[in-house]
Amino acid sequence: MLYGAMNFPVRPLLEEVESVGGLGFDYLEVAMDPPHGHHSVIRKMESDLMKALERRKLSVVCHLPTFISSADLTEGLRRASLDEVFASLEVAARLQTLKVVLHPGYISGLGRFVMDKVKENAVKSLDAIVEKAHELGLCLCLENMFPKGHWLVRPDDFPELLDRFPSLYLTFDTGHAHMADSTDGMALDFIEKFSDRIGHVHASDNFGMEDNHLPLGAGTIDFQALVKALKAKGYNDTMTLEVFSRDRDYLRISRQKIEEMFSKE
Repeated sequence: MLYGAMNFPVRPLLEEVESVGGLGFDYLEVAMDPPHGHHSVIRKMESDLMKALERRKLSVVCHLPTFISSADLTEGLRRASLDEVFASLEVAARLQTLKVVLHPGYISGLGRFVMDKVKENAVKSLDAIVEKAHELGLCLCLENMFPKGHWLVRPDDFPELLDRFPSLYLTFDTGHAHMADSTDGMALDFIEKFSDRIGHVHASDNFGMEDNHLPLGAGTIDFQALVKALKAKGYNDTMTLEVFSRDRDYLRISRQKIEEMFSKE
């Protein structure tokens, strides 16, 4: 298993490399959001970033821009969002990323009243993103969303897209699944149904109401059960600890806890 941590993009990226590397993680998941994770910023500092990653012996996973509108009803906004994703994919390829994580297009505003149209826009965007990722030789992993995303929240939302895009993998986010079902039944269902398509995991805790990104064990997610299910399906790939506490001891402790769970017979 490879364990990573995500940068907080309001902090300078090189400082985040030093912080995550100092904690002994295997990779940094680069949140490609402004102000400090944007593709334009990374391009300008690419040489220094690569040297810092090599010095800290960190690989990279890239999280494509979070707050974009690739499902937007306004075509200009949808196209602008795609341009941001394409530019980020090109930078991710230059960083030799292990994989790239994609949030599907959010459905908000008036989109909730015309779900068929907004989903059509989202799939049209996804067509283009998958094609671009394939062109660049990147492993693309689509993330399950929290309930307010209104789409790609439940396991039943995914088979059609996974059938449509055979090269597409799933980023299984424990916190998002727990917000949709605080019993963790839905999380276990994701693991059971898509064990052959889970290519990446985001692990953080919450109380089932908000995406708090708490340390593991600080909320109500049953990580023992989730780890048991992942182990039973043979998952042994990348896992990012999305723990955003100011005190990064909690990030270190969370990794220690999950490693111990996976190491148990």
